[in-house]
Amino acid sequence: MTVFGGVRSWASRHRRTLSIAAALVVAALGFTALYHLLHSVRPHAIREAFRAVSNAQIGFALLLTAASYLLLTLYDTGALRVIGRKLPWRTAALASFTSYTLSHNLGLALLTGGSARYRVYRAAGLSGGEVGSVIALASLSFWNGVVLLAGLAAMASTQLLPIFDIGLSLHWLHLGGMVVATLCLIPLLLRHFGLTALDIGGWRTPIPDLKTSASMTLVAALDLAAASAALFVLLPAPDPAAYPAFFLGYAFAIIAALISHVPGGLGVFEAVVIAMVPGDKAQLLAALLAYRVIYYLLPLLLAALLLAWHESKAWHAPARQFAAASESLLRELAPPLFAALVFAGGLILLLSGSTPAEAGRMHDLRHILPLPFVEASHIAASLSGTLLLFLAPGLLRRLNGAFVATRALLLAAAIFSLTKGFDYEEAVILLAICAALQWSRPAFYRKTSLIDAPLSTGWIVAALIAILGSAFVGFFAYKHVDYTSSLWWQFSLRGDAPRFLRASFGIAVLITGLALWRLFAPSARTVRDTPVGFDALEPALALSDSTDAFLAYTGDKRFLLADEGDAFLMYRVQGGNWIVMGDPVGNEDRWADLLWKLREMADAAQGRILLYQISAACLPQAIDLGLSIVKYGEEARVELARFTLAGPQAKTLRHAERRAVQDGAEFAVVAAAEVPAHLAELKAVSDDWLHAKKQREKAFSLGSFDPAYMARFPCAVVRIDGRIVAFANILATPNGTEMSVDLMRHVKDIPYGVMDFLFIRLMQHAQQAGYRWFTLGIAPLSGIDGRKLAPAWAKGAAFVFRHGEMLYGFEGLRSYKAKFATDWQPRYIAGPRGMAFAQAMAAVHQIVSRAPVRKDTRAPVAATA
Repeated sequence: MTVFGGVRSWASRHRRTLSIAAALVVAALGFTALYHLLHSVRPHAIREAFRAVSNAQIGFALLLTAASYLLLTLYDTGALRVIGRKLPWRTAALASFTSYTLSHNLGLALLTGGSARYRVYRAAGLSGGEVGSVIALASLSFWNGVVLLAGLAAMASTQLLPIFDIGLSLHWLHLGGMVVATLCLIPLLLRHFGLTALDIGGWRTPIPDLKTSASMTLVAALDLAAASAALFVLLPAPDPAAYPAFFLGYAFAIIAALISHVPGGLGVFEAVVIAMVPGDKAQLLAALLAYRVIYYLLPLLLAALLLAWHESKAWHAPARQFAAASESLLRELAPPLFAALVFAGGLILLLSGSTPAEAGRMHDLRHILPLPFVEASHIAASLSGTLLLFLAPGLLRRLNGAFVATRALLLAAAIFSLTKGFDYEEAVILLAICAALQWSRPAFYRKTSLIDAPLSTGWIVAALIAILGSAFVGFFAYKHVDYTSSLWWQFSLRGDAPRFLRASFGIAVLITGLALWRLFAPSARTVRDTPVGFDALEPALALSDSTDAFLAYTGDKRFLLADEGDAFLMYRVQGGNWIVMGDPVGNEDRWADLLWKLREMADAAQGRILLYQISAACLPQAIDLGLSIVKYGEEARVELARFTLAGPQAKTLRHAERRAVQDGAEFAVVAAAEVPAHLAELKAVSDDWLHAKKQREKAFSLGSFDPAYMARFPCAVVRIDGRIVAFANILATPNGTEMSVDLMRHVKDIPYGVMDFLFIRLMQHAQQAGYRWFTLGIAPLSGIDGRKLAPAWAKGAAFVFRHGEMLYGFEGLRSYKAKFATDWQPRYIAGPRGMAFAQAMAAVHQIVSRAPVRKDTRAPVAATA
């Protein structure tokens, strides 16, 4: 066990490196298989096959691609119908188009396409759970379409694929197709046996009925048929009778690409198609290259250009015609789309540098530029492409420095494309990307240092695989050239292979330099804690709609302030864990920037961040940070306009109020200025409560009985015979949105109904003051349904909620709050994956359970030097 434990510990410490290595190994295997599959194919044969693709074939492929993306929008339309949310088709189309263009090109569907869907639908009013259900139902439709069409193709095929040529006959292939096609009936069978919904990650996703399921599966099958046909028509003289066998190969290829997690399935998709689809391999590869451009890159370019046009109108038009919500949504979608587009531009430069130049253009170029300019331009273009791959994540995070550097590189690379081989098509594409980027300039507003920006594992993998792919293309293109050491020193207009070698060496030096620079950089920039008065937090607190923001005054937190002063987040550092309490406070436009800054600080200190008790409003930022999302519980909220003691549902409340009044209970609100005069009596009540409950003061997520903290807020009290028997300090947002309480304490011998009486009077007080909501706090583990197919953490949480009364009283707490609550809002925890999540939660327990130590009325604000 010690050996295995040591291995697990080592793997946990090096999880990121192992993830990168695993993805690179899979990609390398794909490129190696592709190289061996094409060992007999000459590069000039591929060029000839590519030139042989007619305009009619390209036109048909474009039409089928448009049909596929149009059908993709119906995935979301059907899913929205299943969950009972009707949105305009244009909203579903925007979510679908942006989602699929990102996930098709970058992979990591949940973090790229899923994040785009989340932003669109949250702006349209859907909850986080509903967005998750839409994603789940769309995925179910896709896989149903795959198995249905693959089964039908197998049943209709008149030839065997090479993979089946192991003694199987067409009879067995047809029989297997029937079995595969029936797999799409599994959701209907589940519904037939009484399972009407699945709980996925805490989200309850309905199972579609027969009619809806059939229509969604048919849409998916038609989409896959159109997508595969867009590739099929690019083949020379495609035979319709061969399409069923072709689709089987296509289906295996997309499944392999998804399982491999290689961004865009680059190399893996091509290798599987060439291995499984009969036909000339040069023609297949030429068709695949054209398909990459038509089905992957053109929709991405179109999405970015359309978005840039909309943004330019929204920000620059004299008369604004777009609502503020639409502008905000466009700002959210621009960065991921342009990040993917710039990444594609970098890949184009690398591939261009790995392939031979056009002989005719090089002949014309020699009359304009001397050879040294051509050689230098070739290396500069390849290095620019490499840098663009690593700048793309900065655009995703809206960094101003990434925007400036990317714009400069795109302009320079367009010039290099012309001077290295007069590649005017390449230059036009790069300039178009640059123009679209420039039109969307306001989307990239953050001043965070580009030098300190950490690269996520996914982006590192994507960049390295792109470089690996370009190297594969180069070695394949020049496999007929015998290697000699003299190649490094050959300089001529026709010296494509030497230029490729020198450019590859330059890229390797650049990557090594970047890695060493990051490795030997200081472990952290200087971080200082600058004490400031709590008054620095007031501009942000004035904008808050949540009373949780006032936990800032507990005196046990650090703060990170936005440069504008209208937003902050509060956090604690426990060991290597940087724990954020709740959502950032204040202007929501600053939230993402604050969270990224904190992550950079934690990363520089070799720590990790965890977001504790965040709301659904903070989930997009948590997803962008790459954190794992777990449902923590539900917040009990009372809509004060609906709160009343009339009616049968309030019978128990009326009874409790009547009993408390009969026992002499009197309610009063003590103003904050008068609280110090009552602190001694309140302290006696608090001490009695702590002793009776065998509790000690909590911290971080709750306030404690601290004189400075208590004196900041009004206090609701209940007196009997002039003696205070219960109290609760009142937190209220300045904008009149929400009122709540933090400390709720009473004496040991309190009469029946007094606490209900306290809450009833508080809610009536909030009603009279014009507040919209009264919140009763969070019921931990509430709303987590641990069904048979739920993840292990959900099952465990549901079990503890139902049977853990001796530990905490989870179910009893929810039942008590349910007497008042009219609305339950989910709360989440977002943290690192795997065992690191458990370690971070242990750190949360330590800081919550530890009694706070307040030094003065000031709190440190962490700031980077």
